[in-house]
Amino acid sequence: MAFDSLSAFIVMEGHGPYVWACYAVFAVLLGGMMLWSAKRNHSVIEACQRRYEADAKTSAQPNRNASATFARVEISQD
Repeated sequence: MAFDSLSAFIVMEGHGPYVWACYAVFAVLLGGMMLWSAKRNHSVIEACQRRYEADAKTSAQPNRNASATFARVEISQD
């Protein structure tokens, strides 16, 4: 094993504070990104649900002012 004891592993010949600080910063940033991602995902899903419900309400109501128009187009078969 590279280290004789757990305390020697934690100290890492004087480099321990730097190494553990880097691990701590990484863990905090990773946790923050996970929380931000989950929150963003939740807000996007809510926005999609609101839009779906709004579209369902507008499509359920008939639009009396809209009228369909069709135009005959002559196409040559030559």
